[in-house]
Amino acid sequence: MMINRIMATCLVVSCLATTSCEREPMLHLHQGGKDIDMQIPAVDLNLKVVWNYLFKYDVEYDWQAEWTYGWDDTDISMFGPIGYTEPHAFEVRRYFTGSTQYGTHRSPYKHTISGNSIYAKYDFGFWDILAWNYIDTPDGVQSVRIDETSTYDYITAYTGQTMNPSSYNAPHFTHSFYQPEELFSSYEKGIDINRNLDGFVFDEERNCWVRTLESQLQPLTYIYLVQVILHHNNRNGRKVTSIDGNANLSGMARSVNVNTGITGQDAITVNFYMRMKRDIVDKKGETVDVIGGKVLTFGMPKLNPYKLDTRSYLESLKKVAEADLNNRHYVDVKMQFYNGKDSTIVFDVTDQVRRLYRGGVITVELDMDKVPIPNQSGGSGFDAVVEDFEEKQWEFDM
Repeated sequence: MMINRIMATCLVVSCLATTSCEREPMLHLHQGGKDIDMQIPAVDLNLKVVWNYLFKYDVEYDWQAEWTYGWDDTDISMFGPIGYTEPHAFEVRRYFTGSTQYGTHRSPYKHTISGNSIYAKYDFGFWDILAWNYIDTPDGVQSVRIDETSTYDYITAYTGQTMNPSSYNAPHFTHSFYQPEELFSSYEKGIDINRNLDGFVFDEERNCWVRTLESQLQPLTYIYLVQVILHHNNRNGRKVTSIDGNANLSGMARSVNVNTGITGQDAITVNFYMRMKRDIVDKKGETVDVIGGKVLTFGMPKLNPYKLDTRSYLESLKKVAEADLNNRHYVDVKMQFYNGKDSTIVFDVTDQVRRLYRGGVITVELDMDKVPIPNQSGGSGFDAVVEDFEEKQWEFDM
């Protein structure tokens, strides 16, 4: 399914409306009780439009112009669709704060729903409503863990460690972490349900009072497409013959506040998978080999990327740099060379990750004529990423 374009001022998730329907009080209900049929966002979620944001006024980010690797049926079977998929079930938490608007949360009313509507009773007073998509993995193993036990005021989503060692930007963690599943949330605070039925209209057909609540379902996970383009790899036989399929992106957030969308402070290394394709024609018409893959992350630590104003893109980049000041982002890929030796090559992609703070295409251009052949397995190299490979002098410490 293609990623649709959308004209908006920035990286935009479709504006999604949350509607609620309040029925006339039944006689058997306690005083002050109302029956409300609330519809959480009508999830017509072609959320892949999240990449189509503006760098500056009237200039869209064209990810397809940067993406060389492609995404075929084999990629879909191995890694899933290239973009977001539409959720069909949700977790809903309703918090009654009594006569105090934006008050402290007490134990919530909990609902797990299929579809986009819920029927429930509301007392007169103020309410907060939190919803996030129910995660249903094909293999039944879920990476995202939802913590709603430590406090009622907010819910935290985080991801757990793999058994793969982590070497970069994770001083407190010895292993890399699983990439989280797609996660979206909507949070409405201080909803006033009063005896005057302010904001409600009566629906004759449904025989109920109806109120519409404007809301947005924002992404909590962001997609990066990572590609390493191997120039001249097929000259006189291939220098790099294969990869082991595992890769890592470092410096990403371990957790996110589901209510606010603000990521946690811990920087971790996220493990993901890549695949090598041969003889791909790039944007300049050159035949290259390409290593590519998709990684989902919570984004960078201490940020809510969705709330950054892309109409003021340069100002947003400044905020990103300030939050990410002491953090670096590396991609490492283990490559197998024609002599049977392997080497893990590490690329600094910090500037690209910060520039694409809501996700996008990360590209490494590698001139294989300048990459030395490792004489033993297990070595590692380092390359500062540049876009024009022809003008870059690579230095490796194998």
